Amino acid sequence: MRILNYQKLAKLGVFAIAMLTFGLANAQTTTGDIAKEADIVPGTTVLNGAVRVIDNKGTIKYLQSANGITMLSNTTDDVTTTTWQLGGTLTNGTIIDVDGNVFAIDGIPLVDTATENASTDATDASTSATATGTGYAILVRDEATGETKKLLATDLLDSGHQAFTTTAAQVAAPDFLLTGAPVLPEFSKVWVYRNGAKLIANLDYTVAGSTVTLVPQTAIPNDWSLFENDVIEVQYVK
Repeated sequence: MRILNYQKLAKLGVFAIAMLTFGLANAQTTTGDIAKEADIVPGTTVLNGAVRVIDNKGTIKYLQSANGITMLSNTTDDVTTTTWQLGGTLTNGTIIDVDGNVFAIDGIPLVDTATENASTDATDASTSATATGTGYAILVRDEATGETKKLLATDLLDSGHQAFTTTAAQVAAPDFLLTGAPVLPEFSKVWVYRNGAKLIANLDYTVAGSTVTLVPQTAIPNDWSLFENDVIEVQYVK
């Protein structure tokens, strides 16, 4: 009688394991690309890039990467898929070479300039968790290293304005050196005014480095002269 009970218990145990296995198999994802064990030959390369691993429970799994990382568990012909998302902290310098392929990030929202302002207090190496700056900055690429950096939007365009009162010496040699010695852009981005009247670029004045040189004209109808105490205004943007 006891033997019969043990047999019944054994049968019930087998039945329970079978039902559990069936349930797990039906709960698994049945789509996806996986290298079957029969396809993997030691010492050869798997075409779809799968790497076979065994977890702490002895389950055979495969790791494969195709512009993302996906872990696939092999049970017969079915797979269980777990997605590994990007995030965390880089422990080494990382370079992504697109090698002619498209590298795009979708879903990026536009800056709402009606409610968002350019940052004036962005800090170096700030994180989303500890950032104290406000507003938006612009991502740029360092061509020397390929490194991604950020730039204050206010620094994207460099502009300036200075005014001078002509001295007697400048009447004879009308060179006006800007304070701080900013490197001026080409003449088409520099505007010079004499007593409020705009001078003609590259005719009435030239630009070199940080100096604006006035060139009074003698030919009619563009003739004009420079006098002591004239007010010269210089505006530029680059």
